Formats: sequence, C-alpha cells, structure tokens
Amino acid sequence: MANKAVVLGANYYIGLSTIRCLGVHGVHVAAVDYAWEGAYGLESKYCSEALIGPHYKEDPEGLVAFLINYAKKQQEAPVLIPTADPYVEFVDAYLPELREHFLIPQKEQGLYTKIMDKGTLHKLASEHGVAVPETVHVDGAEYVDKVESEIGYPCLVKPVDSPAFVAKFRRKLFTVHTREELVEKVEESKAADIEVIVQRIIPGFDDHMYTFDAYLDQDSKVTHWVTCQKLRQFPVNYGASVYTQQKYVPELYELGSRFLEGIQYKGFAEIEFKKDAETGRYYLIEINVRITNLNHLLQKTGINIPYITYKELTGDPLPPKAVEEDQNIVFWYAYEDLLAVREYIKTGQLSPKKVFKSYFRPKAHAIWDPKDPKPAFAFGKKLAGLVAGKVTKRK
Repeated sequence: MANKAVVLGANYYIGLSTIRCLGVHGVHVAAVDYAWEGAYGLESKYCSEALIGPHYKEDPEGLVAFLINYAKKQQEAPVLIPTADPYVEFVDAYLPELREHFLIPQKEQGLYTKIMDKGTLHKLASEHGVAVPETVHVDGAEYVDKVESEIGYPCLVKPVDSPAFVAKFRRKLFTVHTREELVEKVEESKAADIEVIVQRIIPGFDDHMYTFDAYLDQDSKVTHWVTCQKLRQFPVNYGASVYTQQKYVPELYELGSRFLEGIQYKGFAEIEFKKDAETGRYYLIEINVRITNLNHLLQKTGINIPYITYKELTGDPLPPKAVEEDQNIVFWYAYEDLLAVREYIKTGQLSPKKVFKSYFRPKAHAIWDPKDPKPAFAFGKKLAGLVAGKVTKRK
C-alpha cells in the first residue's frame, strides 16, 4: 500500500487500537506523539514508525511544519487520523494547510469544532429534529432563576469546550444540588475562562446511555454503522465507557443518520444518546468526532473504522455494512472498570453478584492483545510508576 497512515496520539488506548486496526491489514502506520514517556501505543508491533514531534498545544505551528515535512517525503499523500479531542481541534484549526499534504475525511473547516461545542451542537440538533436535554445558558444574571423554574435540581454544569474543561478540572462536568452549588461551580468555571451551560439530568441509570457509531463517505452518506449500550462508566454516571456492549437499536440509526447526513458530515462520528427512563425518548448528549473509546469493540463486530477511513480516502472503499444483530461482545477497560465497580457497589447502584455475572462474556479489551502484548506491559509499567509516585507523595 503506497499511502501511509499517520496516527496522532499514542499515549492512550484509542491511539493503540487505531494503530492495530490499520496494521493488521498491512498498512504502514506512523504514530505521532509529543513524548516517549507513557506513549505505550508506540510499543505495538503494528507501529511501523514512531515519531516524536512538537506538542499540539505548546507549539501547534511547529507540529504543522513537522507533519507537512513528513508528508512531503512520502511518495503518496498519507491518511491523517487524530485519536484525541485536542488533536481533532488541532487538525480543524489547520485544516487547509494539512489537506494540501494529507488525506482527511472532513473538508469543511470549523465543522469539527462546531460539533464539539455544546452550544452550537444543540442548535444543530434541534434544527434537524433531534432532542437535546433542556439547557440554560449562563450569560445573564437571571440564569439561576431560569434553572430553578425550567430545570430544577439536581442539574449539570457542562462545558461548551470539553477538552479545556477536562484539562482544568479532570472531570467531564459538575453535578449541583443547590442554588449555592450552582453559582459556585459556574463562577469557578468563569474564573478558569471556560464557558459552561446548565442542563437537565435525563433520568436513567448508566445503562440508559447508548452510542451510534457511523462512517459517512465523501457524499455524506452513512456507509457503515453499529449501535452500542453502555453498562458502566468511569467516573460513574458521567464518565467514559469502561464496560459497554454492542446492542442493535435501529431507532438510533434513524436519529443519528438523519442528523449527520443533514449537516453534511464526512468521516467517523459517534453520537452519544441517553434514553429517558420515564418516557423512552432518546436525547443527544454529545458527539465524538475522533476515533471512539469503543474502537476495538467496533472492529470485533466487523466495523473497522480506521481501515474504512483509509480505504475510502485512498480510492478503494469497502462495501457498506451495518451490524443489525446482537453479537454479545463487550468492550472492557479493566483498570478503570475496577475503579468504577468499587464506586457502583459503594453507592449501592450495583450489586457484587450482578457485576460478577456480567464478566462472563466475549470481550474486546482496551489494551491487552495476546498477539501484541508489549503495549500492555508498557502500560503496566506506566501504571506502576503512577502508583509509586502517589505512595511517595503521601509519605
């Protein structure tokens, strides 16, 4: 294959699974990170080249020059695949320059950022007939009265720009139960120069969270898709998937494809929905426009998103495919799931018996692969270093 694939990000399991999804098909993968330390994806046997470049935030223009310089040395334009939100924002900011040297699904600069922005996302969703949780903006002094009359407590204080919020507070959102808490968390966010909104909590346990994972071709038509159901998250209730099953939900295809095709989206996207436990209605929560946490699960069901992307952009698209049956496979990120289980049991949300019974199913592991074990060992070493650091700090 003449075209190489350049994968942005190797210090998290999403980058690792992307490298593997391409490498198993013989694609030459050049993985890029900003440091060797902790980038366990670079240990994969499917990583053909390990590249250390400038930091996407500290020196974005340096990273642009680094990538373009690499692309110019290749016989054919490489396919560029970001695997984390900050890399998506970076690609979107420099899309015109990068598209001159790389194959990238998206053509419209700003669309990635628009979708990642909760304010503009909700406006787009409403325009295309997709329900979103009731939302109050905090740009006026009367927002507290609006929250109390239109939403009530408890409610969520959520960032408009998720990556910036997570980088600052190490969590995805704040849950507030009183007027005082609401004001405190909004002011805390404003002090960090992070814009937030307030949303109603859609009733339902974590297993009411679903995903619609889809690839749209250059004509903005859904060609590949699968739906999943979260079973456990970390942090619990408002975190990332740690134990998730593939689950066929045709209604999500109707909602998700109409929205993504309606906004002329291209490439991969994952829409997260929550099913209202009282009404059964699905609400759009957010959209991931980078490779998903569940990437290995999708691959196991027959939807290999990185390879689908690669094949279409290099002129040899794979046949359309949808997963329209339950295959009983679950995604498992063991490390964080064990942390989540401890919290679920402690708070009485799950019983030890139910958790124990859930583990007897075929799994798509986040990191472990017996055919490619080195990244797991490197991750274990990284984890041991973190634990040792905490112990030393306590002493």
